[in-house]
Amino acid sequence: MQETPTITDTKQADRKMLIGGELRETPRTFPSVNPATGEVLGYAPDATVADAEAAVAAAREAFDTTQWATDTALRVRCLHQFHEALIEHRDELAALTTAEVGATAALCAGAQLDQPIDIVRYYAELLESYPLTEDLGNISSRGMQHHRWVEKEAAGVVAAIIAYNYPNQLALAKLAPALAAGCTVVLKAAPDTPLITLALGELIAAHTDIPAGVVNVISGADPAVGAVLTTDPAVDMVTFTGSTPTGRAIMAAASATLKKVFLELGGKSAAIILDDADFNTAALFSAFSMVTHAGQGCALTSRLLVPAKHRDEIVELIKNNFGLVRFGDPTDPKTYMGPLISEKQRDKVDGMVQRAVAGGATLVTGGEKVDPGFFYTPTLLADVDPDSEIAQDEVFGPVLAVIAYEDDDDAVRIANNSIYGLSGAVFGSEERALAVARRIRTGTFSINGGNYFSPDSPFGGFKQSGIGREMGRAGLEEFLESKTFATVVS
Repeated sequence: MQETPTITDTKQADRKMLIGGELRETPRTFPSVNPATGEVLGYAPDATVADAEAAVAAAREAFDTTQWATDTALRVRCLHQFHEALIEHRDELAALTTAEVGATAALCAGAQLDQPIDIVRYYAELLESYPLTEDLGNISSRGMQHHRWVEKEAAGVVAAIIAYNYPNQLALAKLAPALAAGCTVVLKAAPDTPLITLALGELIAAHTDIPAGVVNVISGADPAVGAVLTTDPAVDMVTFTGSTPTGRAIMAAASATLKKVFLELGGKSAAIILDDADFNTAALFSAFSMVTHAGQGCALTSRLLVPAKHRDEIVELIKNNFGLVRFGDPTDPKTYMGPLISEKQRDKVDGMVQRAVAGGATLVTGGEKVDPGFFYTPTLLADVDPDSEIAQDEVFGPVLAVIAYEDDDDAVRIANNSIYGLSGAVFGSEERALAVARRIRTGTFSINGGNYFSPDSPFGGFKQSGIGREMGRAGLEEFLESKTFATVVS
């Protein structure tokens, strides 16, 4: 174990990459910006291709030469140590998450930090009971009895590449099951939020018995660094969370060496309000869920499908709810919505809103930039064409597009009119709502506000929202291979 600096001290000298069990500085650095102020928060090491290759080599050596992949008790102990370290440093991690990600206190108490920390405990406990061997019994063949069984073993060296929006969730939902499975990992931080991910590596180095090279954490703005992780023959598996276009590129790059690929990609999820729903409850849920983390969530229901005959009533309810959203300084406990991650992202969101209005959508409320920082007002668009850009493409901002439908069949058709299939929601009488939900091609679904998100719940999408499932038992199994054995019974 190594000494770790105070996590909230974000000076560049204290932010180091973890490679081969050593915390390393680099000659090159790049800034991390506080999205609530626009000011530089700190500096992160800007990894080179050589750094990425060194991280992969360290992970390969650790997998091939240590007992990590075969010593289940060691893995359980180390995961519990990591969990304890996260708990011990929780408040420091929360402060850094708020400063770098723009996450509010309420979000840190949920999906930004506390729930991700619980993922580590979940996989430590799951590993203690998970059956790594399955007995298939005997068969008769060639006049002899043959005993067969299956053993689960680690997939190998894993390259984990994450997005900026929920960096703790994304990092720990990859690290914890990969480590539980016996894999070694190279984790690449998102360029917009490198400091918090590097802090996780520092905790591992200082507070766990994880062998050198089992976990490597790097940060860098150069796309060539990510290319190493997806093409190096020493990498057995790539797990990526981010945009669908990037996911396609990763899948293509990994195909040359036939790497196992897990992809958790974009979404354009639809919430359907049926005509027998409680409109007040549905509008409240739809409005406030859409502005969670300023709309920077792949599973958020950014399309709202409403009965045409109730269009005006529901739009007014959403507008009123948006007016109640308190946005601003994420360190203020009363703030519900923080900033977008960058000026670039805010310009992208605003451009999509302006094009939607020019194309015929009605701007009901919002559509404004707020300075300092990268804030954007909760934005409601009505009369949206279901085939338009704003209805088809991921915005990643606090923008809700309202689309009117005629009947249940029409609502299902519109909801499925997307290349994505990550999540969805429906409000209405229980039996009817469930019937509608089962017709939507998505990996997760909320009925009347039900929350499925938890460490034991598989999360992932259909269609171009990804391949595979994260969290739950399914999340562990993504990082396992099955080996079938047989022996002649004497």
